[in-house]
Amino acid sequence: MTYRLYGTPSSLYTGKARSYLIKQGVAFENCAPGEARFHEAIVPKIGRWIIPVLEAPDGSIVQDGSDIIAYFEAKGATRYPAYPATPRHRLIAQIFELFGGEGLLKPAMHYRWNFDATNRAFLARDFPSALAPTFAPEDLRAQVFEMASRRMRKAMSRFGVSDETIPAVEAAYCQFLDLFDAHLEASPYLLGGRPTIGDWGLIAPLYAHLARDPYPSTLMKQRAFRVWRWTERMNAVDQDAAEYGHPPAQLFADDAAPETLKALLRFIAEDYLPEIEAYVGFTNAWLAERPDIAPGTSGLDRTQERVIGEVEFDWRGHRVRVAVMPYRLYLLQKVQDVYDQAAPAAQVAMRALLDETGLAALLTLRTSRRVERVNHLEVWAAPPVG
Repeated sequence: MTYRLYGTPSSLYTGKARSYLIKQGVAFENCAPGEARFHEAIVPKIGRWIIPVLEAPDGSIVQDGSDIIAYFEAKGATRYPAYPATPRHRLIAQIFELFGGEGLLKPAMHYRWNFDATNRAFLARDFPSALAPTFAPEDLRAQVFEMASRRMRKAMSRFGVSDETIPAVEAAYCQFLDLFDAHLEASPYLLGGRPTIGDWGLIAPLYAHLARDPYPSTLMKQRAFRVWRWTERMNAVDQDAAEYGHPPAQLFADDAAPETLKALLRFIAEDYLPEIEAYVGFTNAWLAERPDIAPGTSGLDRTQERVIGEVEFDWRGHRVRVAVMPYRLYLLQKVQDVYDQAAPAAQVAMRALLDETGLAALLTLRTSRRVERVNHLEVWAAPPVG
């Protein structure tokens, strides 16, 4: 048996894992969660319906795009490492993994679900093709789409998308497209001639939602053609960088961060750092009220629940309310771990970059207990001693 990847073309987090497998030359089979095997053999092992899921030839299961990448990186049998070897590049790559999968959720949700005149006919066919049982009749496919559509439209508000914030969401996304397009003028990938975990963080929303759905796809092609080409490149087996003269598959020399990359980091500081600050503050207060949470548990009545509450914060002139999910803190920890595990000289270089780009708070915004993933669930580690 080859590897099986259970997910959907429309799934943000599936797009991250699928792109990684393609670019790294891993032989795998795309499988739909609508298949009977997913419900009968996979969901019982995970304990909840969630994608993406990787089923290995030995029958082991890995759930979550970030964990799927870590699984293969630990094996070391890939074309090139997803995690850069040099300190600043590794830190930058982890920041973009966090921002891509989580910080771009507002435009991903808005541009999918608020443009029915352009998107609905496509989505009504695309969603059931993977979610409905194989060979399901049209009426059942329609029911599957309507159920998914209602659930996701309701979820938009939990990501900070509302009638009041939509103009700011659109302005912020267009600003990001312009900055990323300018950065890609000189290199085919985020950090040079090959992708890293930062690219795979960004591809999650930029492909599955924003380059596939009709309305945002047209916007991307017209406003940021290089970004659209990057989404194609990230799903190609080869480097797919002829327009760059087939550069070597190497990252920027000397651990460099060009000005266009620093501009993107400053955007993250403006656009996403306020949400991280609110997340960490809420979580620490939530944990303080629950000192008896046993290590290895979620502290929630339902073990499958991923949200511990909601928090408000100011974002681009609006008061925004979002759901707090420990998974995002799990990705934030990966940024902090890069810094914590680095040599002192490397820490100086990383801190200087974060100071310059307004992201220094990423190093100090820490929860009182770490988030771990055990048996495909986010759980709390033991409190630190002392």
